[in-house]
Amino acid sequence: MKGKWISYSAAEMEWLEANRTLPIGDYHRVFSSTFQRDDVSAVNLHALRKRKGWKTGRTGCFVKGQVPVNKGVPCEPGKGGRHPNARRTQFKAGGLPHNTKFLGHERVSKDGYVEISIDEQNPHTGYERRYVLKHVYLWEQVNGPIPDGMCLKSVDGNRLNTDPANWLLIPRGVLPRLNGGRATRVMAYDTAPDELKPVLMTIARVDHKASELRRGKQEGK
Repeated sequence: MKGKWISYSAAEMEWLEANRTLPIGDYHRVFSSTFQRDDVSAVNLHALRKRKGWKTGRTGCFVKGQVPVNKGVPCEPGKGGRHPNARRTQFKAGGLPHNTKFLGHERVSKDGYVEISIDEQNPHTGYERRYVLKHVYLWEQVNGPIPDGMCLKSVDGNRLNTDPANWLLIPRGVLPRLNGGRATRVMAYDTAPDELKPVLMTIARVDHKASELRRGKQEGK
């Protein structure tokens, strides 16, 4: 009953307070049958208990070790986890999550290089696989480990081309000389026309070698 004051007799109030710990369903059912009160709903009795500050002794929280009432009870067909919509998105036996990173999985790093998952323990996490640069991995399979102070540079300027034949072993000091820019007044290697790339590579190598000779001469003094 909404919008109308509900009155209770002294006997009813005494009964309501004495039986305040009953679950609200039982509380309402027994009260209605005992006092023939069809004008009182369970919501009204729940509100009455709150107004009076009557505690039911229940916190609403699970007690440690308490077994849920629906444990082991399957959903009805067509409901809950057995609803067709839920069935459609449930994992099937043998299925893999869409984000599974399997052996040989490839991705592109933020720097534009292809990375591949290989069967090698990750030294940082201890995981059985790790990602490495694919062009380095393939190149070392053919030519052996990259010597100290050396690095690989893509011949055609395409970092996604991981063919070992497309990667040239150069001193690491040559690499910044291929970036171009106003300071060097040399065209950037990656954006240069194909016919100019060998020239730019030669200029960078010569410049690097000359720098090494000057440095060695100064140290010799």
